[in-house]
Amino acid sequence: MAIDVKKEMKAFYQPPTSPVLIDVPEMNFIMLDGEGHPDSEVFQQTIQTLYSVAYTIKFAIKKQRTGEEFVVPPLEGLWWTAGESEFDMGNKNNWAWTLMIMQPDFVTAEIFRAAIVEIQKKKDLELLHKVTFEKFHEGLSVQLMHIGPYSDEPVNIKKMHDFAAESGFKIHGKHHEIYLGDPRRTAPEKLKTVLRQPITK
Repeated sequence: MAIDVKKEMKAFYQPPTSPVLIDVPEMNFIMLDGEGHPDSEVFQQTIQTLYSVAYTIKFAIKKQRTGEEFVVPPLEGLWWTAGESEFDMGNKNNWAWTLMIMQPDFVTAEIFRAAIVEIQKKKDLELLHKVTFEKFHEGLSVQLMHIGPYSDEPVNIKKMHDFAAESGFKIHGKHHEIYLGDPRRTAPEKLKTVLRQPITK
């Protein structure tokens, strides 16, 4: 059976539709930073590059670990507005972002570097040299499952912020989204997106 983090780490990838507190542990990610509108060409290039790395790692693991497999985890994104202290949902052209894909614990920096070298031999990906392999520790956060189009997220983001304030916490860090649906194949009203916001006392 292939390892699927969405099933093995349900608390982080399958939250309820109402806000809940969660303590997110340190995890490994492949990451790529960018800025601008999410409909831009560079955003799509970023996604393509990350998935190229993710699948190259997946197949390397399958080969090196005698057939052991894992399902490539979903695309995630950290979002903020350049030059602003709070994320402005309406100003998409000024958005900055880090797109990322979680990697199982047995994926090492050496495996990541080998994947980059292998891709360089086969493909000409302009953003490949910008991909990084990093540990990311989000810690205490509030999250929920948003069901529906991305444009409807502000209502649920406000619910999370209000929940945090009512629970005695302040917003801290970048807005986080985990994309469990593919907008190219899923109707907008059925899209599932984990919304997460780090908090602090």
